[in-house]
Amino acid sequence: MSTAPPPSLHVQPASLADIPTIVELAEATWEPTYRFILSKEQIDYMYRVIYTPTSLKRQMTEQGHCFVLLYDEEQACGFASYSAKEPAGTFHLNKIYVLPSHQGRGLGQLLLRAVEAAVRATGGTMLELNVNRHNPAQAFYEHEGFQRHREEDIPIGPYWMNDYVMRKKLNLGT
Repeated sequence: MSTAPPPSLHVQPASLADIPTIVELAEATWEPTYRFILSKEQIDYMYRVIYTPTSLKRQMTEQGHCFVLLYDEEQACGFASYSAKEPAGTFHLNKIYVLPSHQGRGLGQLLLRAVEAAVRATGGTMLELNVNRHNPAQAFYEHEGFQRHREEDIPIGPYWMNDYVMRKKLNLGT
């Protein structure tokens, strides 16, 4: 039995030219993801900080974030980003989002597998992420082998991100 994605689905690296596509996907996923967790004011503020074209360009060119896009046929339907961090071999999953219309089909898992493969290809052995302590996505991450490592409260402007840091050890051969 093959675990390959259906031929209509593919993940590819994103470039600076893909920033408008990432912005479009973020506009469609950000508010639905956080509306039950954060205030509208905090959602709007964080979106403006993270998802302007200028901010995304800085993430790609100065902060070392690697973005990937998920396509169903020719329609972009999700994205993720990851970056190296200390100690060596550790990477951070910065973002992973799938359009609400495409959720529940295993596409988040497909995006995560693509990130894990890319991290392994560079010799990475640990993948970390932050998830809001009230975000139901915790269950997805736990199902995918992540474990809670610690709690972290991060100021962002006048707001706080109250997160769990979750980790997954990556085996180089899988």
